[in-house]
Amino acid sequence: MSDKKVSRPCHHCKSRSASAPTDTSKIHYEKFWLYRHCSSVQQRDRQAQKAGQLFSGLLAMNVVFLGSAFISSMIFNQVAITLADVWILLSILKVLCLFWIIYYLLGTSRQPHAVLYRDSHAGAIWIRGSVLLFGMCSILLNVFQIGYSTILIHCKSRVEIVFPSIGILFICTQAYFLWHHSKDCIQVQHNFTRCGLMLTIATNLLLWLLAVTNDTLHVEIESQLREVERRFAGKAPSSHLHWCNETTLCTCPNTTICKVFQKGYILLYPFNTEYCLVCCSVLYVMWKNVGRRISHHHVPHTKPKFKLQGVVFGPLLGTAAVIIGACVFMMYQIQATSLAPSRQVFVIYYSYYIVLLPLMSVGAVIGTIIHALEKKELDTLKNPTRSLDVVLLMGAALGQIGMSYFSIVALVATDPRDLLNSLILSYSVLLIFQNITQNVFVIDGLHRRRTTPPGKEEDTKEEQNREAYSQRRVSVLELGQEIRKASLSYIHTYSHLSWKRRVLREISFFLVLCNIILWVMPTFGAHPVFENGMERSFYGYSTWFVIVNFGLPLGVFYRMHSVGGLLEIYVTA
Repeated sequence: MSDKKVSRPCHHCKSRSASAPTDTSKIHYEKFWLYRHCSSVQQRDRQAQKAGQLFSGLLAMNVVFLGSAFISSMIFNQVAITLADVWILLSILKVLCLFWIIYYLLGTSRQPHAVLYRDSHAGAIWIRGSVLLFGMCSILLNVFQIGYSTILIHCKSRVEIVFPSIGILFICTQAYFLWHHSKDCIQVQHNFTRCGLMLTIATNLLLWLLAVTNDTLHVEIESQLREVERRFAGKAPSSHLHWCNETTLCTCPNTTICKVFQKGYILLYPFNTEYCLVCCSVLYVMWKNVGRRISHHHVPHTKPKFKLQGVVFGPLLGTAAVIIGACVFMMYQIQATSLAPSRQVFVIYYSYYIVLLPLMSVGAVIGTIIHALEKKELDTLKNPTRSLDVVLLMGAALGQIGMSYFSIVALVATDPRDLLNSLILSYSVLLIFQNITQNVFVIDGLHRRRTTPPGKEEDTKEEQNREAYSQRRVSVLELGQEIRKASLSYIHTYSHLSWKRRVLREISFFLVLCNIILWVMPTFGAHPVFENGMERSFYGYSTWFVIVNFGLPLGVFYRMHSVGGLLEIYVTA
């Protein structure tokens, strides 16, 4: 499994990279011992690439299965395999990933002709920004966990301090690596790089799986304690008191700093799951780009920038949806913190969704129709980033769609004529329809070819005028004239957009804001599926918690990933 450098003169090659021109004399063709008898270098390179992807994929599969077996054993047999054992395994994997990332940063990427091409579609700014945002939240989460375990060191093991400490180092190194190298199409040490990337993907998947199962156990214990408090609000048997004394042996003391660590840990916990999923998606694109050689047809001639010009109604409606959603969210959270959330707050919560989801569905349907009316050709060029976006959108949507179907069956089989049950039933049906219509709109939009934005020449002149103007002193009168010019420029740009592009930008911006508020509400703790009790009583406590805790993180990830796709449509419209 080695690489071979072949020097071949090239008389036709032009610039193949967005950064610098290359020729075939700089290309390191892959070589694999199984295909050493291939007639041509190019054929041997293609077969070696497939073999490298196969073996690195097998490595990741075995690591994931091993970690899943540890985590499953920890859940079902806590005596033989404890949480500390799982943390030790994950710590070993993190250390191995750290060694590989450091080697890549200091060795592989600095070799001659290592990065001849960079994928312009990979590592979008909002994806890398999400890595940094969720990474910082995950670092704070580990800090709170270290502080909380340090206070309770008399009843906690040393592993509970060492594991988050290694986690902080792993998150910082991985975030730096993804921020600077997510676009790389590495051309040296192909197989070793693929194995390193797959090992890092497997580690992040296991961290996500552990976070989901740990969150499941945490919420289950919390809900069981609430049930106990409801049942034994009056008098409690001695056995119950003895059990309570055992569970309170390692509880947070009545100090402010301990309460801060505890609340901060609970608040930041969902961001850790999102961080792992986002990192997996970026690392997968890097894995697909190993050894990839990009032709000049893949390099975009123009790079559209995000501008608010040309949209009016989308931001207004989206802002209204965000404000109303924030009010509903705060109202629900205040009520849900009590032992018995009122029925009215559930009605308000689901009513908000029942009003918003049809608006989002109608907007997605109109956008899909406009895509069909447009004369843009479909982009059929190979694009690993776009292919992954499609897979992630379809796969993540299965979380909410699956939960909705489970809810529909439970509610139809019990009492669908009840007010709250009918609201939950309507919410489930509308959520399925909204996910499907939005997926069709986003996926179709991502496959449309980019065109030069309207008014490109006017924008260039305006930028030149602004640069020349910035070199002069700005007086109060000149500032007023500049504001007036900016307003006239906004109106001019809006009026010169075609009605199709204008509607597409309005719809995509509206859907961006709606998906943001629908991401914020479940991320920061609004989980009515845990509290309403309808599906839980039908499926049973443990079964419903397994369904929800695998579906809910996927739903949160779907909303966040949809924002990236919708922003792409907005920018290119």
